[in-house]
Amino acid sequence: MSEKVLVRYSDAGGGVAMITLDDPPANTYTHEMMRQLDDAILKARFADDIHVIVVTGNGEKFFSAGANIGMLATVTTGFKYSFCLHANETLNRLEHTPKLTIAALNGHTVGGGLEIAMAADMRIARAGRSMVGLPEVNLGVLPGTGGTQRLTRLVGKAAAIELMTTGETFGFERARDLGIVNQVWEADTGVEFLDRVVEYARGFCPPNRASKAVGLIKRSVQTGGEIPFETALALERELQQQLFASDDAREGLDAYVEKRKPAFRGS
Repeated sequence: MSEKVLVRYSDAGGGVAMITLDDPPANTYTHEMMRQLDDAILKARFADDIHVIVVTGNGEKFFSAGANIGMLATVTTGFKYSFCLHANETLNRLEHTPKLTIAALNGHTVGGGLEIAMAADMRIARAGRSMVGLPEVNLGVLPGTGGTQRLTRLVGKAAAIELMTTGETFGFERARDLGIVNQVWEADTGVEFLDRVVEYARGFCPPNRASKAVGLIKRSVQTGGEIPFETALALERELQQQLFASDDAREGLDAYVEKRKPAFRGS
């Protein structure tokens, strides 16, 4: 019997890959979904013609409501540990991939759903009544898929502790004010919203942007922010040297001197 498809990977064109969590209505994730998400991330990472990854959820109501509670209630403690460990490894893989990643929050983004979104480089939300937050404390547990760490890095220690210990959920506008969400966009439908996000994502792809530079800026920030400052500067120099040797750096410099718009190729 074939495995149920829980994560869909598609080429959205123009250098953008779309990864869709596909277990409506709430797109809660199991180990099977997380394995498929892992596979999709690796597929996008290895695709030379993909420069930006967009992650979203299927439907109009949920990006993701997080881990499947019914599944967690029936498995052993050992399985739960391995489940969280693999989920951490999967989201780290998304965060470490040297390509820009955008979470398109098309609905409620709570618990593990927010933890997935926070592993992306940017979060763009659809305006409406959707809620966001890490309410795991109400289940007697903590946000165990990177939530305690990534939220702290986004909003600071005091705000993160308050948000997680109260288990508060709130709208996307407040999430934007806190720095959890980058932008909140009005859209009549979920399809219109995703179309806008994909078009925005294409702006970071060739010929509009030097996508290799975009990817290495992401890597410098994501890795450099976690290591000592002097070591981070060394990383920055090494990544810059890679870019100096690229075709796009030559094109960018030539275009500047020749007073024309550069035509980047992603190489």
